[in-house]
Amino acid sequence: MKIGICSDHAGVEYKARLIAYLTKKGHEVVNFGTDSTESMDYSDVAHPLAAAVEKGEVERGIALCGTGNGMAMTLNHHQGIRAGLAWNKAVGALVKEHNDANVLVMPARFISYTMATAIVRTWIETEFAGGRHARRIAKIPVK
Repeated sequence: MKIGICSDHAGVEYKARLIAYLTKKGHEVVNFGTDSTESMDYSDVAHPLAAAVEKGEVERGIALCGTGNGMAMTLNHHQGIRAGLAWNKAVGALVKEHNDANVLVMPARFISYTMATAIVRTWIETEFAGGRHARRIAKIPVK
C-alpha cells in the first residue's frame, strides 16, 4: 500500500519511526513533512497530504500532531477526506470499520509510540463494514 504521512513538530519523532515500521512491513511511504522539531503550523503539512489522498497519489494517509485535533480539523476541510482521530486500537479499528477513514490522525503527545504502532497496524488491517455505515457516510456534505 502507498501511504502518505505527515506531522508537525510534536509528532516528528513518531513519524520517523512509523516510516521505518511501515517500510519494513512492505508499504511505500511518502513523507509530507515536517522533519524538524522546530515549531511549525500543522496545516502546512496537512493540506499537501490531503491533496495527495484526494488525487489518488497515495491510498491512505497518517497524520500526527500534539492532540491530533488540528490535523483532523484541517484534513476534514478537504473534499473526499475522512480523517479519523484515534488514541487506542479500538478507536483505530472503528474509524476504519464504521467511518471508512482514509486518513488516520493520532495525538502524539498523549499516546506512546507502542500504542501509535498498534493503532496504525489495526487501522490498516481493518476493513470498512459498509451497509448502514456507507449510508451514513453518504450523508456527510461534500463541499
